[in-house]
Amino acid sequence: MPLMLWGFPGFTETVVFDRGESMDTAEMNRERRFTGLPLSSGVAVAKVCLLSDSRHVDVPRYVVGSTGVERERQRFKTALETLSTRLDALIQEATKRIGRAEAEIFVAQKMIIEDDAVHAKVLEDIKQGEHTAEFAVDRVFSSYEELLLEVTNQYAQERASDIGEIKRRLLDVLRNTAPVFRCGNHDYCQRGRDKIVVVQELTPMLTMDLDKSQTLAFVTERGGAMSHAAILARALGIPAVSGIRDIHTQLSCGTEVLVDGNKGEVVAWPTAESLASYPSAATSSIQQIEPVEPLEGLTVMANISHAADVSEAAAMKAEGIGLYRTEFEFLAAGRPLTEDEQYERYATVLEAMDGKPVYFRLLDVGGDKSLPFLNLPAEENPHLGFRGARLLEARPDLLRPQARALARASTHGAVYVMYPMVVDLKQFLTLKGLFCRQVADLPKHELKHGVMFEVPGLCLEAREVFKHADFGSIGSNDLIQYLFAVDRNNERVAYDHSPDRAVFWTLLRAIAEAAAENRRPLSLCGELAGLPQYLPRLLEMNIRTLSVSARSIPSLRRAMGSVKLD
Repeated sequence: MPLMLWGFPGFTETVVFDRGESMDTAEMNRERRFTGLPLSSGVAVAKVCLLSDSRHVDVPRYVVGSTGVERERQRFKTALETLSTRLDALIQEATKRIGRAEAEIFVAQKMIIEDDAVHAKVLEDIKQGEHTAEFAVDRVFSSYEELLLEVTNQYAQERASDIGEIKRRLLDVLRNTAPVFRCGNHDYCQRGRDKIVVVQELTPMLTMDLDKSQTLAFVTERGGAMSHAAILARALGIPAVSGIRDIHTQLSCGTEVLVDGNKGEVVAWPTAESLASYPSAATSSIQQIEPVEPLEGLTVMANISHAADVSEAAAMKAEGIGLYRTEFEFLAAGRPLTEDEQYERYATVLEAMDGKPVYFRLLDVGGDKSLPFLNLPAEENPHLGFRGARLLEARPDLLRPQARALARASTHGAVYVMYPMVVDLKQFLTLKGLFCRQVADLPKHELKHGVMFEVPGLCLEAREVFKHADFGSIGSNDLIQYLFAVDRNNERVAYDHSPDRAVFWTLLRAIAEAAAENRRPLSLCGELAGLPQYLPRLLEMNIRTLSVSARSIPSLRRAMGSVKLD
């Protein structure tokens, strides 16, 4: 019988693949469904391969004695060098295959193993306790990991995940081990066949280590939609579902499953009827994504996080950049960017778009995105605290260089300035005034100023807002989060982060009608924009400008082609 776990339906029965066991055949073949959190869109059908890569590593304590201290210290240094070389290779591979933005994930991990303070703590632990390198690595890295896990924002959680992965990989090097499939080295999963990888937690290195040509989907117990591994899975075009508790005990190597990364569903032993409902399900290696020509009357733009991402957006024939997350340039650099550095990045994107609109979201930090070098005070609830527009109002040292860089870059293309996390019209007008004063002394420039509709309070003022704003953009992810009081990165409540509620669509319709009355452009970005099942409803509301990841543009256009337009 079903058992509700963490808000999702799971199953208590253990599934065994071997059809020769005594379990009744009819029971064995019964279709079973699991619901989790969609991480990466797409559908795949293949057999399961369970991967052993536990977060918890058992490292016994051994005392090596004073004569063994130097040997253990040298083993640690050698392990660092080996892992550093591996990360260099991953950075090159990710840059070549996916993009610079995704490669920055591994750059951040490399910074951890290059931290002199961490080195010193491990070496001191070996010396003072006469411990093995394994024990010292486990103890020191675990202390950092546990400290970060106590901080309730996504940046800290991601850093904890990075530290945990570095710890496990260092231990793998020291022990000469590696993550393995549970069925052993000579069974189904090692024979190079198409597979769906089931693991407790998907990590960035693990995502890249697996053979992408044979990995059709990921299913995990832990990990949010904005985790590094989820970002990589989306960039690679591999469907993924997370948040299914104890899934590794419910499936065995060889179990046939259907993974729906659009809905967050996993179907074990799918019936012929279930398979027939997914005629496009991938049953072979992932194909190269080909661009699709734009469709008349509809605009599909791309979301980017770094200037380097614009090349893929252009290759996928994006009709502009609908969301340039400028804060990620700061995150990648690990420091504040100067006016000139920002100008160079923005000009590069505008020139690549060749006159097409580029929507620049002003620095949006706080909540689940922290910039440690800003030295912001800790907050009990950062999602409702000092973030977005509030931070920009209070920190002219951040607003001024970005405003001036955007004004200067406007000579290279069409600049649309988006103000993030605006709570009401008054705040937008105040912040716009601050922006304009920062650039008043610059030569003539053309800028459009608009708002992101993410806070329900601002949405209720949409008619007045559009009398003053040049455009609007609906940030569906945050809007759903604040409208229904649900943390979209929390696996336990993620099922409530859904657009399938009438009040959400009522709010969207009100925004769309306000934009139309004032003849203002309106776009929508966020996960909702890339889900084809909602496309007819958006078009009916006359929301016809969508912004999605570059790799999602072709599939969205194909879906649009099947929708009858008025």
